[in-house]
Amino acid sequence: MVVITVGAATVALKAVGPVLMGGRQLPAVVLGATRLLAPALLAALVITQVVAGPDGPAVDERSLGLAAALVALLLRAPMLLVIAAAAVTTALARLIM
Repeated sequence: MVVITVGAATVALKAVGPVLMGGRQLPAVVLGATRLLAPALLAALVITQVVAGPDGPAVDERSLGLAAALVALLLRAPMLLVIAAAAVTTALARLIM
């Protein structure tokens, strides 16, 4: 029942935008904020998943993986290599710790 309710709410929310806008373009300020929303939400989700522990903030193997990804990004490595560096670093840290 919950899945059906969430699905119906999603469809309703997607339908509200075009109905309210009526074919008009969004203002430039709103469009700019909308473009920045997805990367900001993704960054917040990643940080929350990396730092969140059962008793509050925690620094563990995930933090090392994030640090490895950050270094790879700063070195302008391809995205696949960034992901691989983070995964391998996290896996090695879990193996050692």
